[in-house]
Amino acid sequence: MLNKGRESARVLRRASILRQLDQGQTAAQVADNVGVAPKTVRALARRCEEEGLEQAWYEKPRPGKRRVLDAGQSQRIIAMVCSQPPEGRARWSVRLITQEAVQRKLVLRVGRETIRILLQSHDLKPWREKKLVRGGTG
Repeated sequence: MLNKGRESARVLRRASILRQLDQGQTAAQVADNVGVAPKTVRALARRCEEEGLEQAWYEKPRPGKRRVLDAGQSQRIIAMVCSQPPEGRARWSVRLITQEAVQRKLVLRVGRETIRILLQSHDLKPWREKKLVRGGTG
């Protein structure tokens, strides 16, 4: 693993720490060699003993924050944005998308930042695309 270099730097550092410990170096020596705290070295060694080598190399997935929109809601909002804007409007804005998503009952509630991130992730900029205004006098 250490010679091939196909792992992340964090995994390679952990492998190096465990190898040095296996060669008989103390936690303090390994910490100095690698540039981490001795507490980090001891915690890694403990995790290797308790959970195994693979678990020591790789981190457990972190729970993170729950997604605001599920896949279906995201798809329905994207489809809405790709359609014509509401009557009397020339283009979609983030604020308008937020209001229409709630009004059309695509979501119970959603913030502008959530909509902005959704549009950014799909590389959509509907405020730049002027559509034919319906229902207007012009």
